[in-house]
Amino acid sequence: MKKYDVTGIGNALVDIEFKVKDQFFLDNKVEKGLMTLVDEERQNSLMQVINTEEAKKQAGGSAANSVVAVSQFGGKSYYCFRVANDELGHFYLKDLNDSGVSIGLSPEKLEDGVTGKCLVMVTEDSERTMNTFLGITQNFSVNDLNESAIKDSKYLFIEGYLITSENGKAAMKHAKKIAEENGVKVALTFSDPAMVKYFREPFDEVIGASVDLLFANEEEAMLFTGKDNLTEAREELKKVAKHFVITQGKNGAMIFDGDTFIDIEPYKTTAIDSNGAGDMFAGAFLYGITNGHSYASSGKLASMASSRIVSQFGPRLKWHEAKEILAKLNP
Repeated sequence: MKKYDVTGIGNALVDIEFKVKDQFFLDNKVEKGLMTLVDEERQNSLMQVINTEEAKKQAGGSAANSVVAVSQFGGKSYYCFRVANDELGHFYLKDLNDSGVSIGLSPEKLEDGVTGKCLVMVTEDSERTMNTFLGITQNFSVNDLNESAIKDSKYLFIEGYLITSENGKAAMKHAKKIAEENGVKVALTFSDPAMVKYFREPFDEVIGASVDLLFANEEEAMLFTGKDNLTEAREELKKVAKHFVITQGKNGAMIFDGDTFIDIEPYKTTAIDSNGAGDMFAGAFLYGITNGHSYASSGKLASMASSRIVSQFGPRLKWHEAKEILAKLNP
């Protein structure tokens, strides 16, 4: 019996989310719709022109959002990450603890530095634009992995954003090796089209022969495979992933269960904020397949959960919302 359903590894960022008009991007020379890595000076200059009092603050990072979702649905999750001994670092530890995620860090173990921050700018069309200063999380390395947690998990979940640094890539590869040597399945998310576009070869190194489960959206799937249509892209993905999920936004999702393709229908919703929808889909899906649900049932749960996420501001469900969604899945 494994102690954890999912152990995630990834960046630790305090998400600071706020609403903006399109003019904000023109005035401040921000490229809309992308995740852009920036230095601390650039991020601080942006923070000076936003209303931080109205901004929502939360412990985030792609994989962190997913392991929180696993916990909210009733699963057991662990997270490997790095934050600094500062106000936001202490906030991060408390927020993950309050979210039911197991962690190996305590305030007295934190090092000096600056905790990473992600400015999440949400426009009226529900598009998210992120400017990220990684801070101390850019030093995430093999030393931040908890080998015993990985070994005692059903799945290792690897965040694609780690691919941007050599030490992050090394940690991804080492964690995957630990998992494979101990019969733990490996899931990987590409995280963002920019990661696939600019780090295609490093991803090949991490994936190796294959992964057990891959999460991608349509754009990422086509960028990675070099195909210009989803039909060809999904056939190519079979070569690197035993199972995979391709999310399709308002059109639902497509799942390959190892034998057949399963179409997951979307749930009607009014989109307000797309931030965290992919993270929620991955977290809910991982909860499902590690807790006795089929791929189709897990996909339905993930679709319901992500549709709820885009209908509200912020990347997380409330605890009662997770229970309501589970109740709908199992009436």
